[in-house]
Amino acid sequence: MSGRAVEGPGSAFRGELVAPGDKSLSHRALLLGAMAEGVSRIRGLGPGRDVASTDRLVRTLGVEVAGDRYRSAGPAAWCPPVSVIDCGNSGTTLRLGAGALAGRPFRSTLDGDASLRRRPMGRLVGPLMELGAVVVTSGTGTPPVSVHAPAPLHGAEVTIGLSSAQVRSAFALAALQATGPSLIDSPPGFRDHTERWLEHFGLGAWFTETAFRIFPGRVPATEYDIPGDPSSAAFAWVSAALVPGATVRTEGVSLNPGRVGILEVLARMGAEVRSEVTDAIHGDPVGEVEVVGRELHGTEVGAELATAALDELPLVGVLGMYGEGMTVVRDAADLRSKESDRIAATVDLVRSLGGEAEPTDDGFVVVGTGRPDGGIVESAGDHRIAMAAAVAATASTGPVRIVGAEVAGVSWPSFYDDLEALWSSR
Repeated sequence: MSGRAVEGPGSAFRGELVAPGDKSLSHRALLLGAMAEGVSRIRGLGPGRDVASTDRLVRTLGVEVAGDRYRSAGPAAWCPPVSVIDCGNSGTTLRLGAGALAGRPFRSTLDGDASLRRRPMGRLVGPLMELGAVVVTSGTGTPPVSVHAPAPLHGAEVTIGLSSAQVRSAFALAALQATGPSLIDSPPGFRDHTERWLEHFGLGAWFTETAFRIFPGRVPATEYDIPGDPSSAAFAWVSAALVPGATVRTEGVSLNPGRVGILEVLARMGAEVRSEVTDAIHGDPVGEVEVVGRELHGTEVGAELATAALDELPLVGVLGMYGEGMTVVRDAADLRSKESDRIAATVDLVRSLGGEAEPTDDGFVVVGTGRPDGGIVESAGDHRIAMAAAVAATASTGPVRIVGAEVAGVSWPSFYDDLEALWSSR
């Protein structure tokens, strides 16, 4: 069977990892740069295909790009798309792009690949329509998504029932183009990159711990130095945690509180975790992390922690295989509507390597069996499942063959080479 075989290092390793540019911040920098009037400089963009989709979107709107410089005349000067905007596999491109385009008088239609066409977009409709936008999805609430503003948007106050940073950010990007201030509230646990940046620019302010006001205005042209992506660094952190004595250090990584739930999970399971904020980008914390492997035990992940570690929950399934006892993930039903059904895909990953796992309606249960076997894992077309399978090979009893391994390029094209280089460091 085709695929990529991954074999672990065989012993403890010590090394440093330079994580690729943060994907979430890359999307936001590109869109805010497109909304600015003037030249914005964006350094360190994430290298994956998802970020490339947002880069392609802003170019479609007429933003001029020269190296890391993005020149825009602002939303009023955007070019109406002459065809459907292809967002590839990137839900962030589609949701945030729809929010930014919802304030424009011309109609824009955003679509994507077969995987993206299965992902829920109906949650955008209510908040954007409260601002006066017209939003149309497919009959099942999935892409394609069409948006436009038949009249200037007006301020609105909305509360959404899930802690979705993408919905909050889509609303905020549209609300910046409204005629009056707006407010959005949701349950806690979301990553608040957009809110921090808008507050830094004087375009927003916290009303409560979860409710944020958006003030319409001109986005400033500025410089963005994109830090490392904690959702990518997490694969190295977890790999180190699986081998007692192994150590991984990362510098210059985003430490936004809504992004680093995996560090709390690692500490709960017995790994040694050190993190320190050393810098900030427009009010968003950046710092360094060190993880040292220790003997692991099971834990329970739910509520706000499940939200703060949502993208890393397949890695929690891997940790559960190595940890003593039972690991339970709950309150994570949103995993079923990612690039794959990540609840089913994580359970399949664990079982494919000889582990014990069961799905639940909103998560999964893994029983620790010690070092997992090698085996064959189907990526399910999901970059995080493919990458989690590679991490599972860190101390497995045999190689792990990943079918569809190339999907890692969605977020980290050089992932396998970088992981193997880390394993070879001593």
